[in-house]
Amino acid sequence: MGRLPDRAEGQEHGPAGRRAQQGPRAVQEGAGVTRVHVPAEAAGALPDAWRTCVGTGRLDLALRRDHQDSLALLQHEIGFRYVRGHGLFSDGMAVHRPYTHRGTRYVHHSFTHVDQVVDAWLAAGVRPFLELGFMPGGLASGEQTVFWWCGNVTPPRDLAEWTALVQATLAHLVDRYGLDEVRTWPVEVWNEPDLPDFWQHADQDAYHRLYEATAHAVKEVDAELQVGGPAVSPGAGPDWLERFAAFTERRDVPVDFVSRHAYSSGPAQHVPFGVHQTLAPAGKLLDQFAEPRRTLKGTRLADAPVHITEFNSSYRPDNHVHDTAFHAAYLAPVLAGGGDLVDSFSYWTFSDVFEEAGVPTALFHGGFGLLTHRQVRKPTFHLYAFLARMGPDLLTRGDDHLVTRHPDGRVTVLAWAPVDPTGAAPGPEAHVLRLSVPVGAQDAAGGRGEAFVRRLSVDEEHGNAYTAWRRMGSPRSPRPHRLD
Repeated sequence: MGRLPDRAEGQEHGPAGRRAQQGPRAVQEGAGVTRVHVPAEAAGALPDAWRTCVGTGRLDLALRRDHQDSLALLQHEIGFRYVRGHGLFSDGMAVHRPYTHRGTRYVHHSFTHVDQVVDAWLAAGVRPFLELGFMPGGLASGEQTVFWWCGNVTPPRDLAEWTALVQATLAHLVDRYGLDEVRTWPVEVWNEPDLPDFWQHADQDAYHRLYEATAHAVKEVDAELQVGGPAVSPGAGPDWLERFAAFTERRDVPVDFVSRHAYSSGPAQHVPFGVHQTLAPAGKLLDQFAEPRRTLKGTRLADAPVHITEFNSSYRPDNHVHDTAFHAAYLAPVLAGGGDLVDSFSYWTFSDVFEEAGVPTALFHGGFGLLTHRQVRKPTFHLYAFLARMGPDLLTRGDDHLVTRHPDGRVTVLAWAPVDPTGAAPGPEAHVLRLSVPVGAQDAAGGRGEAFVRRLSVDEEHGNAYTAWRRMGSPRSPRPHRLD
């Protein structure tokens, strides 16, 4: 019956001899064939903004073993620096605890779950990228919620009580983990306030009031804590950021970084067991990455760091594109080039231990995760793992390749087949990349010595757990021995 592959499939070749050819140049030889001459000298450092941050679901999921096991695997094979998720102040984290005594209302703050989450993350070698939200039920001005787990998206009924919550939380974190540590944790105010599903009526003026009060509250704990926003969705036009920049400048409100989200899919059409969406070319994601700096040019925020705190192809957690090898090839140029445009871009999300639309109903269900909820690696996980193997020195890159060198002289190549997201133009059966790579010591004739080549591949037939699962008959819950 077979098992699900847990790694990319590899081949080893060697020895092989190549003569160095200078000049970073890619020449199209024909359909599906590219010749690349790799230079001996580095063009610069390879940006690694792709590994700065990764997303997760609501924070209380981090209390669970499956979340922690998934994170441990992720960190062992990829190694992100930060993780960001929703629901720090939602009722599942039990931070805001109002009570009444002798007719008087009091508020107690409990950080038991917060400590457990942060301890687990730090133990895994990753820091929190703190998103402040959603609204605790005891502080909410209304009953509107989002997601299966009912995050409240209404403004606080008492802004002073909200700022007291923010300050108490940050002061506790500073006391427990140290000021120098917490100063490295970005603090983002809310999530997608431009959408009425995430912020009541998408009221920008109300968000500005929340942001102003929150930013000042953060700085009162310590002036060097990093605070920013507005974490807007891809649908927010440039005017949202323009108004945010104008408001914060007019009111002298602290903004240490600017954040937004990026997705490239169109409206969802429901189909059996998921949704169908049309994808724009992957370059649209890079255009969205570049948009904040274009919009903020000439404003006080022109030089602020830009963090894409969520990105993916589809914004739906039930689109099977997330499970495919196509998805890895689609996102490869984004990961290769995104660091030129922003300070970080956070893949949404690292695991299908994720319950915005409810508990996952099958091992593969179109979830966002790089891993399934049973820690099975998807093809896009392998893309990230391949990037983690790249060297720090960038030799050359193009539309279908990235070439780096390690300090010990090893050259690592990441190559992918360009894809047409519309499906209108079928790709070639094989996409050939011919490389002339400078490896080994140069001899007297100007040539180079032998080299040992190791290749790892992911495609429809190799290293692809989704293909293997479908050949099993798409069992919703495969037996444990088929996952090992």
